[in-house]
Amino acid sequence: MPRETCNTCLRPPNVCYCSALVKLANTVKVVIIQHPQEGKHPFNTGRMAYLCLNNSEMLISETLAPQQLGQLLKTPSALLYPSLQWLPETPQLDKGGSILNHKNQQVKIEQLIVIDATWKKSKKILHLNPRLQQLPRLNLNGNLKSTYTIRKTTVADGLSTIESIAMAMTQLEDRSDFSSLLQPFAKMISLQQRSYALETT
Repeated sequence: MPRETCNTCLRPPNVCYCSALVKLANTVKVVIIQHPQEGKHPFNTGRMAYLCLNNSEMLISETLAPQQLGQLLKTPSALLYPSLQWLPETPQLDKGGSILNHKNQQVKIEQLIVIDATWKKSKKILHLNPRLQQLPRLNLNGNLKSTYTIRKTTVADGLSTIESIAMAMTQLEDRSDFSSLLQPFAKMISLQQRSYALETT
């Protein structure tokens, strides 16, 4: 018999973080491309971000159909991803969330594409959807410190999906503070740590 889970956050009742969910209005749309395996991870944060942002969409797929991807990218978009050596050079966003197009005109980014997956799976999604590699990139810089203590990463200074989105949106919409996006994230960590403690007593 399958164990009971919350219909919203998909977590068991004792670690449900829904009471900490917030509703945030965002001008720049956030599109989360989630790897199918990531959605099954108990500590996934992509869904959490999707539940909190009013202007957001979640696509669960490893490979997007050309027509679907083409429709998605009709909106001026940027990819939230580090500028790694194997990726082609693309325009970097300025602090106002704009880029210079081929006509040397300022174009405001209206949509942020975020890949929600392990680093290995995120690279696979980019290889399977090469048009994503050509998007202007938003690369988070600075002293990045994650509080994602219940899940390990193989990348130094790696952030969770929701931490990355909160930081990126604060940068793109400089009139707004998206730190409250991390409230359910903090609650999930706290509940899980408490659950671990109970299991060991």
